[in-house]
Amino acid sequence: MASEVQAAQREIVEEFSLFEDWMDRYQYIIDLGRRLPEFPEELRTEENRIRGCQSQVWFVAEKRDGRLYFRAISDAAIVSGLIALLLRLYSGREPQDILETSPDFVQALQLESHLSPTRSNGLSSMLRAIRGYAAEAAA
Repeated sequence: MASEVQAAQREIVEEFSLFEDWMDRYQYIIDLGRRLPEFPEELRTEENRIRGCQSQVWFVAEKRDGRLYFRAISDAAIVSGLIALLLRLYSGREPQDILETSPDFVQALQLESHLSPTRSNGLSSMLRAIRGYAAEAAA
């Protein structure tokens, strides 16, 4: 049986296949970022900042009932959209599911070849942070 994360990845890849060119995909990613829930100012601390991102990214994790819930925001539109994708994939999931599912959507959507190197590094940093939270929560 497919995990929740795998199922979410498939949905996202299917959604993106509806767009014929990358300008439409970029716009969609930016629109997703605009719909992120409000991120409290008091959580925008150095401790919650993700290193390795060119833009400012704040990320917090909370474990409830055996699942991890993430909240995040960025000062850059495209990065906020990437955050929205990551939250959709990983927030509300069991730590083990996160750890056992590789982020195949990055390759399936060809993100690494369509994002700038600094944005790709930022995405990798956010994925590392999510996996780090999951490893900590699973331990």
